[in-house]
Amino acid sequence: MSLDIYRLAFARVKGLRPDIAREILSRTGSEEAFMTLSEGQLRAMLGFDGKILGDAYRNGLLEDARRESQFIEAHGLACRYFTDRAYPRRMLECEDAPLMLFTLGNVDLNAPHCLSIVGTRNATTYGVSFINRLVDELAERIDGLLIISGLAVGCDITAHKRAMERGIPTAAVVAHGLDTIFPADHRNIAARMVRSGGILVTEYPSRTRPIRPNFLARNRIIAGMSDAVIVAESAAARGGALRTARLGMLYNRDVFALPGRTSDLYSGGCNALIKNNTAHLIETADDLISTMGWTARPREGDQGRMFPDLTPEQQAVVDFIRHNGEAQTNTLSANLGIPAGKLMALLIELEFNGTLVALPGARYRMA
Repeated sequence: MSLDIYRLAFARVKGLRPDIAREILSRTGSEEAFMTLSEGQLRAMLGFDGKILGDAYRNGLLEDARRESQFIEAHGLACRYFTDRAYPRRMLECEDAPLMLFTLGNVDLNAPHCLSIVGTRNATTYGVSFINRLVDELAERIDGLLIISGLAVGCDITAHKRAMERGIPTAAVVAHGLDTIFPADHRNIAARMVRSGGILVTEYPSRTRPIRPNFLARNRIIAGMSDAVIVAESAAARGGALRTARLGMLYNRDVFALPGRTSDLYSGGCNALIKNNTAHLIETADDLISTMGWTARPREGDQGRMFPDLTPEQQAVVDFIRHNGEAQTNTLSANLGIPAGKLMALLIELEFNGTLVALPGARYRMA
């Protein structure tokens, strides 16, 4: 997409959410019109008054956008506007989604499976081991995976590093402009991430410093871009990871937490999430895959166990589900011409021998 100064400026209008932005654009016709029409013309079109309609305010945004465009072009950044195909579609399900994201790197933010892994900056051996094992298991079994985190020390950077080691694309959502990296110690890792198929993501223009409110705000992007949020470790009642988990719940994302001993400080938050039914308990990738209903490759050495000798009708059921990822009983019966009663018996047998897994809503997928 060619760089659009008017979009850059419009995206920086204070307080705009996608729904409000769409309403404004439906009345003005374009970002250019909003940024260039007189204050009086905008008041007449929009039916309200306010600072954002002021000529001086909008001219200031345009000047900022022109400066920002020079930085974007000089450093090879991409702008992902909320109406673009490249904008993360899951984020648009959240009413407080930013209108513009700035990115460095070439990664599909609309990957089939997007997983956020977050946790304390004071990660213990227990948490680090879990993250590494989880990413290893997912690398072996799930295609089309994107791992999202926040580039912070501890759990975040562990997830990014392991994803890179296993060849999984990873997205680091940062709380500042892309003219800097925080923490500074992670500059080399961030550069390696971009070179090796990862991406840096931010809603903030250049010259935006990493201040506390920005870190709290960026957590909504970590949650919103994902299908599920995993909290590896967090102390009770505080921390950005717990905020991300709560945002995930508000956005109707599945939240998972690693349980730990009640005496362990950095398991307290996870245990509370599980106790309060905010999070699913997770110990292995199987817990995630089963809950999410993701289609997974069999573990190495499991092929023989997964596909025992099947009758022709059982094989037809398996072939249909393998091709479609999952299927409801009504769909199977209609497409395969198998009566409902007989089909249920076949499905029970296939579930019993470990070939299929039953899902809510009378659906089935491969085990």
